[in-house]
Amino acid sequence: MRPMSAADPHLPELLTADVLYTGVGGGHAPGGVVVSGGVIAATGDPATLRANFPHARERRAGAVIAPPPVNAHTHLDMSAYDFQALPYFRWLPEVVIAQRHKRGVAGALAGAAELARQGTGAVGDIVWAPDVMDALLPREDLTGVLYFEVLGTFPERADLIFAEVRERVERWRRMERPGGLRVGLTPHTPFTVSHRLMRLATEYAAGEGLPLQIHVAEHPAEPELFRTGGGPLWEHRLPALYPGTFAEVIGREPELDLTPVRYLDELGVLRARPTLIHMVNVTPEDIVRVAAAGCAVVSCPRSNAHLGCGTLPWGAFAAAGVEVALGTDSVASGGSLDVRDEVAFARTRYPTLDPRVIVRAAVKGGHRVTGTRPPLLRRGDAWDERFVW
Repeated sequence: MRPMSAADPHLPELLTADVLYTGVGGGHAPGGVVVSGGVIAATGDPATLRANFPHARERRAGAVIAPPPVNAHTHLDMSAYDFQALPYFRWLPEVVIAQRHKRGVAGALAGAAELARQGTGAVGDIVWAPDVMDALLPREDLTGVLYFEVLGTFPERADLIFAEVRERVERWRRMERPGGLRVGLTPHTPFTVSHRLMRLATEYAAGEGLPLQIHVAEHPAEPELFRTGGGPLWEHRLPALYPGTFAEVIGREPELDLTPVRYLDELGVLRARPTLIHMVNVTPEDIVRVAAAGCAVVSCPRSNAHLGCGTLPWGAFAAAGVEVALGTDSVASGGSLDVRDEVAFARTRYPTLDPRVIVRAAVKGGHRVTGTRPPLLRRGDAWDERFVW
């Protein structure tokens, strides 16, 4: 009989981590996985696993054991940008505009290759230009959603813009393949898309079953714009996009208690259940509206911190039952495309939040947003080193 020892390479191995999330349930903190012959033998609490597998060699694997995380919101076409942490209204001209020559297909392909190298579970990417969609959609090394960006503040041009968008989307949908990247829509923000174009795009998406993302309430100036019709957003950005009044863009007068979320809700947009990105500067009533509509939220904690936008009230969203996912935003504001970096930052940004909640958001929350399915860590399934973060 072969003698057993702690150093025997044929013995099962107990891998431990601060957090274990198998893809189902609530996770363990700490957690462990017993691997034998390249196959998962058990998962759960390390103390229980030690008792059940007394001869297993124990090794700390890393901070997290879980399926690969999902980058639920990014801008791959900005992957060639240099990262800079600046206040929002400096970052727009000094980074986004100043480096616009770096934006496009080359950056998108480099970003996509980086996600594939990381083994990212899925991606939700904002596509700014048609040639970027043409370049990304055929890729076979990624799954998730490519959201084509819709912009247009002139209500009288909404029908023409929408017709062009619809024609492109229908062509791209014919390029989709099972298990691959899908096409979605993203009306950019509630203040850069006219009320008519917003309704046309979201009603079309809902009718066709297209995934939707919308940037909402990223900076404190956005709620101010809906309350007053002015403020920094109007002074620094919107005059270049629309020469009239903000009331003409949204089709109603601003009000002291009007918020971007309430505007979208009363416009009927939330009925299409878009995923709402950022959602940093919201009210308790906004959270109730989002929960009632069944919308999910994607948080980009590093980007929000780097641009001085604030912090998502994660605890309030969780208490309301809102699904939260994580994204990196662009390299220009997030610093990297690795959602594991986002998870690590979120754990410092939310010290009182159960770390299992953060890891679950990066996996299951992201897959729910992108309509994809994570691999599960179950007894009898093959072990994959990508499960260690």
